[in-house]
Amino acid sequence: MHEYGVIHGRFQVLHNDHLKYLLAGKECCRHLVVGITNPDPGLTRDETVDPERSAAGNNPLTYWERHIMVREGLVGAGVSLSEFSVVPLPINVPELYQYYVPMDAVFFLTVYDDWGRAKLARFQSLGLETCVLWERRPEEKGISGIEVRERIRNNEDLASLVPPSTLRLIEAWNLQNRLTK
Repeated sequence: MHEYGVIHGRFQVLHNDHLKYLLAGKECCRHLVVGITNPDPGLTRDETVDPERSAAGNNPLTYWERHIMVREGLVGAGVSLSEFSVVPLPINVPELYQYYVPMDAVFFLTVYDDWGRAKLARFQSLGLETCVLWERRPEEKGISGIEVRERIRNNEDLASLVPPSTLRLIEAWNLQNRLTK
């Protein structure tokens, strides 16, 4: 078991497959550092392998909202607040990682596509210890943030896609209204 693990994602909007990913990382370390990528527009860069990741419409939640969503999701899944931290992680600006996460941690990720492979190569080029939790074909990915955001826009049922805490926050923040503007 590793002392520290770093795991990352945009979590736009946190869904059940995100939670499975986070919990898989937590099983491998004593303390999980959850890096929220694209924390703000100033630290978001276009990625040639997946240019849609940086589009404003694909990043409707603020860093703070995602921080709360991840925290509530993990606590709701039974993880103690003392067992994880949530921090910004400007994934597109590797020279800044050292200011946000422990560089001697193991960096967890999953690989579904060229973007996952690019992140793995980036981490390895920095000399970071990496652990691919799983690698799957894109069609095996499962729930997507695009699907969740579309269901929110259309006021469709989300209960099977997101943790109960996420559902409560979507309603409390009136996210449907924000996504349909």
